Amino acid sequence: MIDEALAKRARAGRPIRTSLVGFGFMGRAIARQIALATPGMELASIVCRDLERARTAAHELGLDPGLCTVDPAAAVADSSLDAVLEATGSLDYGAEVVLRAIERRKHVVLMNAELDGTIGPLLRSYASSQGVVYTACDGDQPGVTMNLFRFVRGMGLRPVLCGNIKGLHDPYRTPATQEGFARRWGQNVHMVTSFADGTKISFEQAVVANGTGMRVLRRGMLGPTVEAGTPLEQAAAQFPVEEVVNGSGVVDYVVGAAPAPGVFVLATCDDPFHRHYLELYKLGTGPLYCFYRPYHLCHLEAPNSVARAVLFEDATLAPLDAPCVDVIAAAKTDLPVGATLDGIGGFTCYGLAENHCVVRSERLLLMGLAEGCRLLQPLARDQLITMDHVEPPPAGATAKLRAEQDRRFS
Repeated sequence: MIDEALAKRARAGRPIRTSLVGFGFMGRAIARQIALATPGMELASIVCRDLERARTAAHELGLDPGLCTVDPAAAVADSSLDAVLEATGSLDYGAEVVLRAIERRKHVVLMNAELDGTIGPLLRSYASSQGVVYTACDGDQPGVTMNLFRFVRGMGLRPVLCGNIKGLHDPYRTPATQEGFARRWGQNVHMVTSFADGTKISFEQAVVANGTGMRVLRRGMLGPTVEAGTPLEQAAAQFPVEEVVNGSGVVDYVVGAAPAPGVFVLATCDDPFHRHYLELYKLGTGPLYCFYRPYHLCHLEAPNSVARAVLFEDATLAPLDAPCVDVIAAAKTDLPVGATLDGIGGFTCYGLAENHCVVRSERLLLMGLAEGCRLLQPLARDQLITMDHVEPPPAGATAKLRAEQDRRFS
C-alpha cells in the first residue's frame, strides 16, 4: 500500500516533502535513502549544526549541498513541507525542533528514543491537539516491535511480552572502551556506549511500553543471557511463564539469542480452536507463542514512517496518554561528592527501565535529565540516583517539558 501510494505521488509530481533534522551517522543514511531510493518523497531541507561539515558530507553522498541549513525554524516554516524526521539523538535541541514542527502543523517522525522515552507522551498530546501525527520510526527497533505487536494482535492473539534481541550488555562500558568500535563504523562514541551499557535498550523498551501500555517485571528488566546463537524460542523460555501470561503485558530483552539483532513478541491464546491450528503451523503447544523479525533495517525503512504519517495519518508507534515506563540513572562507578554526571553514553551513569509509578514515588533521577547534575553526596557503583542526591543544572527545554508532562499526567 505504501509503495503504491508513493508511486502515485511520484506520477502526479507531488512528492512528500520532508525536512531531515540531524546529519550524523544515521541522518546521512536516511537522507541518501530518501533522495535516491524513495520515489514519491523528496528532501526539502537538511537541518544540521555544523553547516560546512554537512555540505561536504552532502556532496560526498551525491546530494545537493544547498539543502543544508542551520536554521530549523526556517526549515519547518516551509509551507510546502509535509513532515519532519528528527534523527539527532539530542534531547534539548531535538525537543525544540519537534515543538516548532508541531506548532507549524507538520507531521513528526522521531528516530530519537531518548527524547521519546523522556517526554514522548507530552509531545504526542501536543501533536494531537494540532491534528498532526507524532510517531517513532520504522526500522528502529521500537517501531519494528510495534509493527509485529499489531500483526500478532490482529490475528486474535494476546501479546504479553515485547522483546528485543541484544548481542552485548555490559553496564560498565564507557566511551574509552567503545572508541575503537565507534571509529570503525563512523558512529558517535557516546551513542555506541549507550548501546553497550544498556541505556539505549532501556529507552527503546520504554518507548514500546508507553505505546502499548505494558510495564517491566522488575527494575532494569530481566534480560536473560544465553549462550551465543541459542535459538530465540529457547531463550524466551527463560522468562517466568506464569508472570508473563497472567500479567497485563511486559517489555524485556534477551542477550545472545539468534536471530539477532531482531525483535520478538510472545503471545498467548485462550481459544482451543486457534491453539489447534497454531500447533499445526509449528508454533508449539503454548501457552506462549513466539513471533519474531530477525532484522531491523534502520535508514532503509525510515521513509515508510514518513509516508504512513503523511498519506494515511498512521503512527508507527506513538505513546498512550500517560507514561508507563521511564528510564532512570544508576552510577556506573563510585562517584564522589561534587562529581558532575555526564549523561547518556558517558563515564558516570547508565540507564535502567523502571515503571513510572515507582519512579515518581521514589523520586528517581531520569536518565534523560541526568547530564549536568552535580552530586550532593558520594555514590557507590550501581547505586540508584535520586533527585535528593543531585543539584540539577538550570532547566533546559527537556526538563521544563518533563515537568509539564508530570503535572499533566499526575
